[in-house]
Amino acid sequence: MAETAAERTEQATPKRLDEARKKGQVPRSTDLSMAAVCIAAAAAIYTLGRGAAQHFAELMRGSLSLRPEQAVGENVIWPALTSAGSQALIHILPILGATFVAALAAPLAIGGWNFSGQALVPQFGKLSPAKGLGRMFSARGGVELGKGLAKVFVVALIAWVLLKGMTPQMMGLSSEPLIAAIGHSAQLAGYSLLVLCFGLVVIAAVDVPFQLWQHGRDLKMTREEVREEYKESEGSPETRGRIREAQRALARGRMMQEVPKADVVVTNPTHFAVALRYDDKKMRAPIVVAKGTDLLAARIREIAMENGVPILEAPPLARALYRTVDLGREVPAALYVTVAQVLTYVYQLKAAIERGAEPPPPPVIN
Repeated sequence: MAETAAERTEQATPKRLDEARKKGQVPRSTDLSMAAVCIAAAAAIYTLGRGAAQHFAELMRGSLSLRPEQAVGENVIWPALTSAGSQALIHILPILGATFVAALAAPLAIGGWNFSGQALVPQFGKLSPAKGLGRMFSARGGVELGKGLAKVFVVALIAWVLLKGMTPQMMGLSSEPLIAAIGHSAQLAGYSLLVLCFGLVVIAAVDVPFQLWQHGRDLKMTREEVREEYKESEGSPETRGRIREAQRALARGRMMQEVPKADVVVTNPTHFAVALRYDDKKMRAPIVVAKGTDLLAARIREIAMENGVPILEAPPLARALYRTVDLGREVPAALYVTVAQVLTYVYQLKAAIERGAEPPPPPVIN
């Protein structure tokens, strides 16, 4: 029986997460982004607002100080407006820059930056009124409604406490000089916004874990989906078995090509066969170039005889080499003396053959 959505008990695999990311499905917290942007803007206003507000006040006073005949002259009004606009932009640019950087940095805290073309494709199914009502009255819709009410309550409570405590300072603005009062009011506004933002931080601290949990739950998979994905990525057991067998066949073929280059083949005599090669100018010790048991050992012996490679029966040494030395590896130091006896015999045998002399007796290997 097919598994239902309620039975999605398996965590999303890396492949599933990567596919979701390509579709633009990454965890996002609008509350975190809003809190970051508001805090950056509030901090910039609090630190730079006094000076910016005073500059704006002076700029406005200077812009409104034109004589009537200057206000209607094209050679005066347009340069004045251009100059005022550029100066206003210069003063407000740090605040806009801090807000822009916060808007870019906030997604890095959850989900990271993600650019997906698939997310831009129109999804007309979302225009369905029935689906819209379903989302509205779903569990997620209830959570979003709860968060909205919580934000209103928290921000309203902080605003009430803040206004109650700052009433004397706001009332005192009327006794300050105009330019100083404008700068002071901007600083108070920045401070008030900064305090209000801490309420958004509390909400974001609750929303971020919820969004991560929600994203993970939405991408959960059934056991059947995990098995199908594993088969797609790794192949069926039968296919993997055939691949491994082909790899072993290739390895055996390469190994057999090394047997004619060997100096000696040590045998059991029938169950084990190990081919050794040694070049005193390039190697510190002899290396195993081929090894095998039973039928593979017989094939190694056959190739050795066809190519004139000496074969020496030394059962203990053959078993030790087969079990302790991998292909292409050097003979271990514990076997140096025994292998040296074998190679000495091989060199004496080759020399006797070249001279046409009687071959030496094989050594006794224990």
